[in-house]
Amino acid sequence: MTAKIIHISDGAETAIEAAKAALSKSLPVAIPTETVYGLAADATDPVAITRIYETKGRPRFNPLICHMADLAMAERYAIFDPVSRRLAEHFWPGPLTLVLPLREGGGIHPLATAGLDTVGIRVPKGLASALIHSFGRPLAAPSANTSGMVSPTSALHVTEDLGEKLGLIIDGDASPVGVESTIVRVEKDCIRLLRPGGVSAEALAAATALPILRPQSPSPTIEAPGMLASHYAPTAPVRLNARDVVPGEAIICFGDTSTLDLGQAALVLNLSPNGDLREAAANLFDYLKKADAASVNGIAVTPIPHEGLGEAINDRLTRAAAPRT
Repeated sequence: MTAKIIHISDGAETAIEAAKAALSKSLPVAIPTETVYGLAADATDPVAITRIYETKGRPRFNPLICHMADLAMAERYAIFDPVSRRLAEHFWPGPLTLVLPLREGGGIHPLATAGLDTVGIRVPKGLASALIHSFGRPLAAPSANTSGMVSPTSALHVTEDLGEKLGLIIDGDASPVGVESTIVRVEKDCIRLLRPGGVSAEALAAATALPILRPQSPSPTIEAPGMLASHYAPTAPVRLNARDVVPGEAIICFGDTSTLDLGQAALVLNLSPNGDLREAAANLFDYLKKADAASVNGIAVTPIPHEGLGEAINDRLTRAAAPRT
């Protein structure tokens, strides 16, 4: 059975009511967010959370981000220090996840946090926010794809991967940010960057005047989603910082390609011909999927600057190219 697809052009209220009906039956629903499409289920319901893990084939030691309607809802489930509250007020709704101590008796099920005493929380934009407001409970919502594979940025991506495992997909067109949220944990005198994403490290530093501490790579412990060494991976092997192309490879470029000999490439894609990192981030997962669908021998990726959103792009590409687990 293929999932029913409701486009938000049919009416946001129609989509929200259909999603709420499924969520109330402990069923996961694929929903659009500004980062990537999420596989959403009630974060307080162990049956619903179990179905997320089963649908994705996700390891249960890998915690889930819990999405809230607003800061007020988030404070019912987690304890905010002053710097975390400042970050929430500055960047929410938006692509920032804060790892915070769980509030005792808050109600988020331990399956969602992988048994940790902390929880990753964010407030999304758009239909996801409206759905959580209407549903009245937080939604655990990892990316709506098979675990370890390329994240989806469209309803079509979800359908091709998980369509036969889901009952409902809400189509909200392409995700505008295109990479997952930045995940941080505030410590005494710094901000630990657990996963780069849609909010740059530079923006975090500017908002708090605190230094940003990058994680050890690969991290010896899993504190948040997206920290596995191999992740976001297509089927074809990925080769980074390519200056040439091997016959039979697809090549994903960034910026000017005038110095490259692309004649032997099986497929040529450019994340942003003008060198715009925001455009590149929005195209990243879609282009990895297109290259993979072309049945190529491998995927070569040209160098991408490491500043701003480039840090998140390079993080995803490094994990996509890592030895498969």
